[in-house]
Order: sequence, then C-alpha cells, then structure tokens
Amino acid sequence: MSIGVATANSILVVTFAIERLREGADVATAALEAGRTRLRPVIMTATAMILGMFPMALGLGDGGEQNAPLGRAVIGGLLFATVSTLFFVPVVLTAIGYKPAAQADDPELREEKA
Repeated sequence: MSIGVATANSILVVTFAIERLREGADVATAALEAGRTRLRPVIMTATAMILGMFPMALGLGDGGEQNAPLGRAVIGGLLFATVSTLFFVPVVLTAIGYKPAAQADDPELREEKA
C-alpha cells in the first residue's frame, strides 16, 4: 500500500515538472514548482491513508493486536514516502537534468524540421 501511494504521488510530481519543462522552464524551476504546487494533493492523499490505517494501528477489539504492527508499519512507510516524494524526487529530477523528448505531434517542431 505504501509503495502504491508513494509511486502515484511521485508520478504526480514528475508529470507536473515535465509539463513545466515542455513550457520552457529550466529543470530546477520546474522541479521546485512541481513540489510546491503538488504539495497539497500529496499531503491529502497521504493523510487520508494514514487516518484510514490509524484504527488498525491502535489494535483495539478482538484480535486487533495481531494487525496493529502492520498498521504501524504502513503509517511509517507513508510518512517516509511522503517526505521522499516532496523533497527527494524534485532533487533527483534536478540532479539528473531531465530533458523531455520532443513531441512528435507538436506543430512548431514539424515546421522547424521541414
């Protein structure tokens, strides 16, 4: 579960950064803007998952103590994944100097090639 949410959030950030790169922004600006703009959706997704796992992590009820460690592990993983998505992903994107491939259906690029 943690990996799925972290992957979805990371894809959200990277996709937004790639859109900014295609608009002409440099890599650092695109990565910082992606992290700042997608902060709220990433936090909302992680918070919803953490709050959903909270009753399981408490281990209340009959047999609840068996599932409590799983709930705690998922919450810890989500916290780490959220921080990684918001800080580590933009830093790596900037460090590798990602440049999107030219879009084949872009009319401006067709005119330049012709």
